[in-house]
Amino acid sequence: MDKRGGKGRQKIEMNLIESKEARTVAFSKRKNGLGKKAKEYSNLTGEDVGFILFTQDGKPHSYGSPSIEKVIDKFHELKQNDSLQNHTDMRKTNVFEAFEDLRKEVQAFKEKALDSEMPTDKHMLENR
Repeated sequence: MDKRGGKGRQKIEMNLIESKEARTVAFSKRKNGLGKKAKEYSNLTGEDVGFILFTQDGKPHSYGSPSIEKVIDKFHELKQNDSLQNHTDMRKTNVFEAFEDLRKEVQAFKEKALDSEMPTDKHMLENR
């Protein structure tokens, strides 16, 4: 019988990590884990999935299946269709408006990144 002295995987408190370095490491690990789960979800269900994260320094990171641009475009198309149908649900309209504002910010970040020729990794926003 193999007895291990550890307590197994421990729960961590969901509080702000004080150390900036530790916070950066946690962001990277959790971003990768979130990307892995999003990819698994997309593969299992065949649905389009996308998310956008911003570091505290304002650097954008995204994941999209098939691509973040296609997910945003699909969402934008739904917004336009929703406007044409004149839904009375104001919460839905506000969500679409907020998402459109986010889409514009992402485009601005992408253009800024292209202008400054910042090195990008595969998790940062892709070129158009």
